[in-house]
Amino acid sequence: MNQKEAVIQTLEKLGGIATLGQLNQEVFKIKDCEWKTKTPFASIRRIVQEHEEIYKIKPGLWALKSHKKELEQRGIIVETEKNKNSKEVKEFNHSYYQGLLLTIGNLLHYGTFVPNQDKNKFFANEKLGDMRTIQNIPNYSFDNFVSRSSTIDVIWFNERNMPDSFFEVEHSTDIQNSLMKFYDLQDFYTRMFIVADERRHEEYNKKLDYSSFAKMKNDKRVEFLSYDELERQYRQTIELQNIHTLII
Repeated sequence: MNQKEAVIQTLEKLGGIATLGQLNQEVFKIKDCEWKTKTPFASIRRIVQEHEEIYKIKPGLWALKSHKKELEQRGIIVETEKNKNSKEVKEFNHSYYQGLLLTIGNLLHYGTFVPNQDKNKFFANEKLGDMRTIQNIPNYSFDNFVSRSSTIDVIWFNERNMPDSFFEVEHSTDIQNSLMKFYDLQDFYTRMFIVADERRHEEYNKKLDYSSFAKMKNDKRVEFLSYDELERQYRQTIELQNIHTLII
């Protein structure tokens, strides 16, 4: 079996859709395919980009054309200028980037949480509720703080069940609403991120300039994380899993 056939077989096994990270984790389990290269991850990326049986859904997410109709019925649709404002595309964009954050958090050995209202949404071929490692948000503080954070899109918890990082994915909703959540939670020693398309970076900066958020801005409590940067960090985290000894 050649490498292209191994990638296609792995996509079939994963339901016709997979991230580069999922392919990297699964394709080498096929015993009768040899990968005589020092950069197998790059080889997988080249294969999905070059072969006509495979199409790109989002950065880092690929699928078999033979499964396209079935995937579209599940709301997994390639975004275009025509459909970008549709409910299906907005919902899938949101859940996809939640899934990337969950995966990275899991690989870094954090406890991961998404709100219950999102648990049945899909990331590629997995439900977000199956990806999170924490099913109920820990009672890490007073009820009002726990309740306020319970709708944050993704939370990473440390080994003491304290929140390490808050992530709000802002595809089309008002960034100010997320900043208000962070404002209410700013006394916790927690990193806070607005995750959005780079095109919304200027909007984020303008909202953060509001006087209400002056202390958060001055203390650098909130950061903007673009979709492209998130996907790049996802790929890097996956690749690092294959390195046995890290020196950095």
